[in-house]
Amino acid sequence: MRCPYCGGLDTQVKDSRPSDDSSAIRRRRICPDCGGRFTTFERVQLRELIVVKRSGRKVPFDRDKLQRSVETALRKRPVEAERIERLVSGITRRLESTGEAEVTSEAIGEAVMEGLKGLDDVAYVRFASVYKNFREARDFEELLGHLAAGAAQAAADEVPATGEPVPVPPARRPRSRAS
Repeated sequence: MRCPYCGGLDTQVKDSRPSDDSSAIRRRRICPDCGGRFTTFERVQLRELIVVKRSGRKVPFDRDKLQRSVETALRKRPVEAERIERLVSGITRRLESTGEAEVTSEAIGEAVMEGLKGLDDVAYVRFASVYKNFREARDFEELLGHLAAGAAQAAADEVPATGEPVPVPPARRPRSRAS
């Protein structure tokens, strides 16, 4: 493994252990040339995936790009790193296990939106606004309307032991701004 600091090729593994979700091996390494310490991860890759972009261009699947996209959507949100890693690993496994060598960027985007919707509503809206290329406030209103309707339906589906439906809180209205 090449040292990211000095480029030396003779790095040594000091510690190896499974990651928190056991989907990877975490290795702590040290470079004898510069003394730099760094971490690498070893993951199982079932097959080489090719992403077919909207333009028709084909590029290799990049798990790190998927991870960065999810982390960007979740920036400054109260979600543990382990849950983010589980989401990214789950999406990657689903894509690899389809049996197809090529996957569309739309399929990846929809899988990320589905995962974020269950993880954090704010991150879901952030990702959707970029993925769906929102141009105006109406686009956000429409997405938030769908999100609120889904939450209301989920709450209506819950029936407590008393047999009465759970009351759905009224939708919040935006406060008017004083001039």
